[in-house]
Amino acid sequence: MLQKVWVSSPGSWALQESNSHRQGKKRCWKCRFVRTIIQHPCRRYAPRRSRKERMLRKIQICLCFCFVSGILYEISLLSSCVFSYLPMAQQYLTPEQVLNLGKSIIFLETTERGPPPLVSCSVESAARIYQDRPIILFMRGLNNETALDMNTSYAAFSLLSSMKNVFLFPLQMETVFQETPLLQWYNQVVPEQEKNWVHVSSDASRLALIWKYGGIYMDTDVISIRPIPQRSFLAAQKSRFSSNGIFGFPARHKFIWDCMENFVLKYNGNIWGNQGPFLMTRMLKTLCNLTDFQGTEDHSCQNISFLNPQRFYPIPYPAWSRYYQVWDKSPNFNHSYALHLWNFMNRNRKVVVAGSNTLAENLYKTYCPSTYEDLIQNAKHRDLPEPEEVE
Repeated sequence: MLQKVWVSSPGSWALQESNSHRQGKKRCWKCRFVRTIIQHPCRRYAPRRSRKERMLRKIQICLCFCFVSGILYEISLLSSCVFSYLPMAQQYLTPEQVLNLGKSIIFLETTERGPPPLVSCSVESAARIYQDRPIILFMRGLNNETALDMNTSYAAFSLLSSMKNVFLFPLQMETVFQETPLLQWYNQVVPEQEKNWVHVSSDASRLALIWKYGGIYMDTDVISIRPIPQRSFLAAQKSRFSSNGIFGFPARHKFIWDCMENFVLKYNGNIWGNQGPFLMTRMLKTLCNLTDFQGTEDHSCQNISFLNPQRFYPIPYPAWSRYYQVWDKSPNFNHSYALHLWNFMNRNRKVVVAGSNTLAENLYKTYCPSTYEDLIQNAKHRDLPEPEEVE
């Protein structure tokens, strides 16, 4: 009778038993049987089940690996490729690649000028407030050559392009208007004969971009101070009157499509604002019974939020110059998401002057400090004497 089995070395087995000399033959076959069982366990029943289990386990591991790889790839697109990209990679991203990520903040510059400090401040403040969203500045005066030489073309290029979520693209209107009711209008209009072409072309472009890609449009004289929580919204400039300087909608929203159709149907480029705030107001009135605002509440109609004037226009346009004045006590703007500085009304071209302690200067310090620092450096360079003046 067997009492103990152990391994002494690979392939070597030793057996201890009682009365080993009496039943040698029986113990001999028992030894071979035990050695066979130990060296080749479960050969009759295990192989088929074991192979299936191993195969299923390999399939599960492969599926898990593919799933995790897919998630990591998507995260890399949203974070590494967009918000942590190298400056060189920025130059090769197309507007569609960035806009298709969704939730963009869009600015437009339809003149040929480079971005002045107010434009730079608007873009920078948005980039700081909306750090998880692409901030895009489309510029009429930008082309592929200036895009490749941003550091020398305009002073603000190096500042804006250094921000990880800011993108500067040429504004190509014919491409923007593709697949919209505005394309036929654009092909027929003669810009040189348009009295308000800079404004009209901007009004059209912002509608097409928001309809195609969704997101938020902002004028380049808007300083962001906190995130806008609404997704579909218009900004009231005053009771019963909508601005088109700030608005946001998801892509392919019917309201924006209807606005584009009305833009073409009721087009009159000689009337300032006819394709802008007046368009938004008359289209909103077809959906909603507009009433006066009481306090700081917002209105809502047809799933569109009509935001209180305090949200963006706490200082109304007749008092626009107060932004460039010194206040005894600076307002806190607790009910505002952003501030519109009414640059269109600024006929005398008032600017932020370092050390003036105006409201606009304090806003620059708080919400666009890089622009403000650049402003100070430029002022110092202007104040330096010319080389021939130095003794």
